[in-house]
Amino acid sequence: MTQDPSESEAPNYKFSCRMRVRWSDCDVQGIVFNGMYLSFAEVAQAEYFRNLGIALYDPKTRERFDTATVKATLEYIAPARIDDVLEIRWRISRIGRSSMASSALILNAQTGECLTRVEMVNINFDSQAVKSRPVPPDVRQLIEAYEGIGEGSC
Repeated sequence: MTQDPSESEAPNYKFSCRMRVRWSDCDVQGIVFNGMYLSFAEVAQAEYFRNLGIALYDPKTRERFDTATVKATLEYIAPARIDDVLEIRWRISRIGRSSMASSALILNAQTGECLTRVEMVNINFDSQAVKSRPVPPDVRQLIEAYEGIGEGSC
């Protein structure tokens, strides 16, 4: 018997949030439409930053820190269905000059079954200049301290 991915990977994720699958998330069979998993990941990302005290959708915050997804990979393992409660675990594993590598596990909260794995790369996006910009030092330090990554971590 193989180990459920959520059990072996769970210690790497400090943050999680929950949401319920709505009818509008599903196709006619009551199974979550594949594109919705990326939307679920975006909700988890926003909640992750909110948990750190960073309001991603606040216009003042976005003047210096605003994320834009430049790469997303989804691995579908099992379907989520109408009215399931999902637990979405989120983490940032690496911060570059202007980019951040993130991953998520989307689990069925009742059974613990891993439904989808998500990997994303986001940049700190300057919407006025329409280009990437460096991650602010205070944001970098906050994430590194929370995740235990970076030069000062063991």
